[in-house]
Amino acid sequence: MTCGWLTLPLKVVLDGEAGELRMPVPCYLIDHPKGQVLFDSGMHADLQAPAEYLDDHTALLAKRFKTEFKVGEELGARLEYCDVDVDKARYLVNSHLHFDHVGGNHQFKNAQLVVQAREWRAGHDDDLIQANGYHQADYDHGHDLKLLDGEHDLFGDGTVLCVPTYGHTPGHQSLKVRLGSGDVLLTGDACYLRQTLENLHLPRVVHNAEEMLESLGRIRILKKAGARIFYGPDPEFWRTVPQAPAELV
Repeated sequence: MTCGWLTLPLKVVLDGEAGELRMPVPCYLIDHPKGQVLFDSGMHADLQAPAEYLDDHTALLAKRFKTEFKVGEELGARLEYCDVDVDKARYLVNSHLHFDHVGGNHQFKNAQLVVQAREWRAGHDDDLIQANGYHQADYDHGHDLKLLDGEHDLFGDGTVLCVPTYGHTPGHQSLKVRLGSGDVLLTGDACYLRQTLENLHLPRVVHNAEEMLESLGRIRILKKAGARIFYGPDPEFWRTVPQAPAELV
């Protein structure tokens, strides 16, 4: 699901490049027989309000990024359009704690929040909060927490795996989903663009470049093994992705 758009300097995602990039804000629903899984929750609906009504934090985000985010594009509304009960999601998996991935977390109070432990710790460390641009009000909602230390099989059957892809942030994770047609890897911001993976062209803003390169190496291995790679917010790739309620098979 496309839950709004962000326009930012291209150098943020491809270091050294000029110009701007308009990127989608992707969120995903995985419908498993044992429960529904959400991967990331997009931006907070406050970003849909006129600038004069924004609080200081949200106004700063709106100043740094050009946001295109209309009423009805927030994840909760997208799911309701697909006749999905937002109160019945079993898991909410956050790739990491940046505003455009956790802003809708408050809409899913009954879901268990699944985050890498090192990401959660970073999101509660004053120095790392500042260094990584976190905002605790986006993700501290008292969810039942499942903190992971590395790879984790959500249902115990190999169909939905949390895969650590550290580097973009201290504890970034991707999600590997096994469909009838094979594996799909939802990379979050571990791999912004196809160029990121093919050329190992890192973004300007990265928590740990060495760890991000290691993560890209693992993504390359999965791709070589046949996994379909969903290149985070790559707008060119995103044009090929069916939008809900259409299913990816």
